[in-house]
Amino acid sequence: MKLKQEYFFILITTAIFIVACNSTYTSKKTGFFKIDFPEKKYQRFDEPGMPYSFEYPLYAKVIKDSTYFDANPENDYWRNIDFTQFNAKIFLSYKAVGGKALFKIRKADGSYRDSLGTNMYDKMINDAFTLTNKNDDIATSKKDSLFKTANNISGLLFKLGGNAATQRQFFMTDTTQNFIRGALYFYATPNADSVRPVIDFLQVDIDHIINTFKWKSQSHQ
Repeated sequence: MKLKQEYFFILITTAIFIVACNSTYTSKKTGFFKIDFPEKKYQRFDEPGMPYSFEYPLYAKVIKDSTYFDANPENDYWRNIDFTQFNAKIFLSYKAVGGKALFKIRKADGSYRDSLGTNMYDKMINDAFTLTNKNDDIATSKKDSLFKTANNISGLLFKLGGNAATQRQFFMTDTTQNFIRGALYFYATPNADSVRPVIDFLQVDIDHIINTFKWKSQSHQ
């Protein structure tokens, strides 16, 4: 896996400077059971001061993340895309490449301590793989696909099978200033058979978020 991560680090850095595929990114689609889902309509998230923008469904809400698994977000640019009717969220965690980060580390007694670090590009790539690999014990399959969109957004999409806690993860980066990671979670014990139709439905939205995602010009370090 370390070799694979090092390979991807070289591949995605090179991809920024060449024309890989300036067309709409579309992941492989799988079949799903007939369920009445809302109509696909989108609106733009373009909050002032944010380092990125994208389009998201009308049936979702973008909310500021105040906590993330017992830790505090390291900056003000973390957001959740909340799909209330599906009891699901896409967590978006943003990091500035080379920027200073103040991490909240939970201690054994339940309190927190501050840890100051630097967001190194290769470390963030490795962390993305590490977070995905935490599902290896329960995931029945894992596929990853490299993409580059018409908006010059490069990244990697992970698809995990079985009862993994998060069956869809992805990250996007320009390698020099911005890095963002996304993960789809359900507020329930994962069950592959019951959530598969919803995951297939939300995959279309994930693809749309990726395809419409844009970095803004300013750096947020």
